[in-house]
Amino acid sequence: MFSRRGVQRLFGAVLLLCVVPATASAEPVITKTYSYFRIGGRTAEDLDRELEKRGPVTRNTGHRHPGATEIKFGGEVTYMDRGGRCSVGGARVTLRTRIILPRWSNRNRTTADLAFIWDTLSADIKRHEERHAEIARTHARQLERELLDLPSDGSCDALEKQVADTTRELLQVHDRQQLRFDQVEAANFDSRMMRLLRYHLEQKKN
Repeated sequence: MFSRRGVQRLFGAVLLLCVVPATASAEPVITKTYSYFRIGGRTAEDLDRELEKRGPVTRNTGHRHPGATEIKFGGEVTYMDRGGRCSVGGARVTLRTRIILPRWSNRNRTTADLAFIWDTLSADIKRHEERHAEIARTHARQLERELLDLPSDGSCDALEKQVADTTRELLQVHDRQQLRFDQVEAANFDSRMMRLLRYHLEQKKN
């Protein structure tokens, strides 16, 4: 989830910068898809309004954002009952991620400065959402390993409870890490964008 910040403020920043020199053997089944929402407008103020109006609503916040990643874990576990002991015979975790990104229809009909701002911002939105998907992939692999490594138990009912507890605990860790990532990114947004703008301006000069 990419936190919304003002494009208008960034537009002012780039105008200033322009004049300053400057694993278990099995692998989870993981799929990643992309979808886009279109925004219009031709000014920084327009972009702010469009992102706020058309951005995806996230379940965690209930607010619209410039980008989002939908994450869905699933899978199945099989059990083997042998010699009075129940063990995990197999585990397959599935993960589906859908990255939702903005697409600006007027990108080629605006000023060079605002196009530069948009390219920098939209690339950062994509990077941010890709990182959310990466965090989910890491936890999907970890979950599958932990399920496969569970010790046998006296009954399959008891082992099923171990599977449920392990899954719940690891997904709680996953959710906390995703939240922490959003918090760090939001706190560093201004400094990160200024750094990216400076870097891209230097690249254009060279």
